[in-house]
Amino acid sequence: MHKQISIKDLCFTYSKDIIFEDFTTQINLNDRIAIIGSNGCGKSTLIKILQQKINLSSGTITFDADLKFGYVPQLIDDFNNLSGGERFNKVITRELSSSPDVLLLDEPTNHLDLHNRKSLMRMLNSYFGTLIIVSHDQELLSSCVNVLWHITEKKINIFKGNYNDYIQANDAKRNLIEKELYELDKQKRDIHLSLMKEQQRASKSKRKGQKSIRNKKWPTVVSKAKFSRAQKTSGDKKATINSKKNKIKDKLDSIYLPEIIAPTFAIASTKITDNQLVYINDGAVCYLENKIIIQSINLSISGKDRIAIKGDNGSGKTIFIKAILNMPDVIKSGNWHMPKQECIGYLDQHYNSLIFEQTVFDSISKLMPEWSCDQSRNHLNSFLFRNNEEVNMKVTNLSGGEKARLSLALIAAKTPSMLILDEITNNLDIETTNHVIQVLKNYPGAILAISHDDNFLREINIKNSYEIVNKELINSYLEIT
Repeated sequence: MHKQISIKDLCFTYSKDIIFEDFTTQINLNDRIAIIGSNGCGKSTLIKILQQKINLSSGTITFDADLKFGYVPQLIDDFNNLSGGERFNKVITRELSSSPDVLLLDEPTNHLDLHNRKSLMRMLNSYFGTLIIVSHDQELLSSCVNVLWHITEKKINIFKGNYNDYIQANDAKRNLIEKELYELDKQKRDIHLSLMKEQQRASKSKRKGQKSIRNKKWPTVVSKAKFSRAQKTSGDKKATINSKKNKIKDKLDSIYLPEIIAPTFAIASTKITDNQLVYINDGAVCYLENKIIIQSINLSISGKDRIAIKGDNGSGKTIFIKAILNMPDVIKSGNWHMPKQECIGYLDQHYNSLIFEQTVFDSISKLMPEWSCDQSRNHLNSFLFRNNEEVNMKVTNLSGGEKARLSLALIAAKTPSMLILDEITNNLDIETTNHVIQVLKNYPGAILAISHDDNFLREINIKNSYEIVNKELINSYLEIT
């Protein structure tokens, strides 16, 4: 059993940019810690710092000299002949065999099917040591951790509890702050209304005094001093309110509030109908060596269907997608009726549809040459590419979340009849996953999705699923649960 791991004044900079700073905490035996935050904020870096694989810019981390770490990275280069899920199972088995005091996992559920995800969570809940995980998996965050480290605004904020507790606490803070802002706005309106009434009274008194003078009566004149005092009082109160509002808005900014994407799909560029798009009868697929991967494929997809393809790791989900996309390394047999390739949008976790040497602006302007510069910028603005630096950045330099948003922007600009999704939420932070969900909810065409994330499938309104079992594609007729 290890003693506490002490972290004091931790700071890490990269190319003179501060990634995070002033982090002080203790890690206790049996802590279950999740590190969360946007893509590129430094989560994987922090895990490597804890193992002393990366040098600190300043600060100290102290622990027993004989402390034993186990580590499973996000990208596993070993076992090239295995699927991502199979690689993960091999490496975590190897790491656990050494009985580590601290187990560090970087996005462990990314490539796991439903069965393996459940097995992993059971194992993590029974693990005897200290657990530190980088993850965007909300089910794992809610069931396997008791401390959250949220990296945001170059700070690491600590929350005791699981992810659901964290969201509820943030929502409660936000609601309280928004209520305070509403009350201040109401006070400001009341002050303005009071000043207007005073101004009306002063104006009425002035007219009455002028009338008295004309009638040669003793004038009833209200001094300007009264109104001036009212103006000064009103101004002072408004200044106080504005100062309070600024302080409250600072508190609001400290609560993580992701921006909303509200896309407009160019449905005029294609025909979105209820007509049949995909029809496969007694189909089979194999690779060039003629080894059958899936057989007995019977599937029909109409213009607005939303269907999930499920199956264990290595069952053949991706090769089935390749067959629909007419990729040359896949051989098909049976009766296949497919839409034209230009009518299919394909989104995968590696963003292979993007041209990495282009800029963000080039990507949209070359897809839509008839658009003006303003039209292209307005469209990109809807997907949160706003300033010149973001718009003119090369695709190769974008984060995973930015690549996902750009891919969605291109699809929305020239909407295909059918959208194929291949594990697109792998490696995405929670904010970007929610952005993807916002866009796909509004997508007007058919969706065929591979995903192990039932919550994601449910959010994008997929209810019908097919499962690959023993090399056969079986319609489960079940809603995503």
